[in-house]
Amino acid sequence: MKSMNRRSTLAFGITVAAVLTVCGGSAFADDMDVTLLTPDKLVWKDNPNLPKGAQTAILVGDPAKAGDVVVLRAKFPANYQVPPHTHPYAETITVISGSVGFGVGERVEKNGDLLKPGTFYAQPANHAHYVWTAGEEGIIEVHFVGPGGINYINPADDPRKK
Repeated sequence: MKSMNRRSTLAFGITVAAVLTVCGGSAFADDMDVTLLTPDKLVWKDNPNLPKGAQTAILVGDPAKAGDVVVLRAKFPANYQVPPHTHPYAETITVISGSVGFGVGERVEKNGDLLKPGTFYAQPANHAHYVWTAGEEGIIEVHFVGPGGINYINPADDPRKK
């Protein structure tokens, strides 16, 4: 069998990628609704799962529904803190605005840097972490597969029990 030269290999790779994109993309699109939200159309609501002052806006999905892909934004006021907690799902987070700190562990130490807009952060399910802001409001975007949930390391920190 004759080996393919570099140009042939590249052309073959592009063709395969195009076919997979068209076939896979159409299957994915069949399961998805078109959603367009501009920042002024977001509906921010107080979230009883977070300490007072935080608000969330659901962009896509139902956090209560198992298997649903969820995208939400969380808005934290200046000088705010979410105590150490875990989630039953893996999550990816992008800082949208402001500066937001993410710490790992069961105790707040705030020894990391405040992360700027565009920063991406990913963590596995059931991974203890905490969040804080300093002198300005911060907004993050969170992606996960439902059902959602939050479990505070110290039950006394859980705002749902206050």
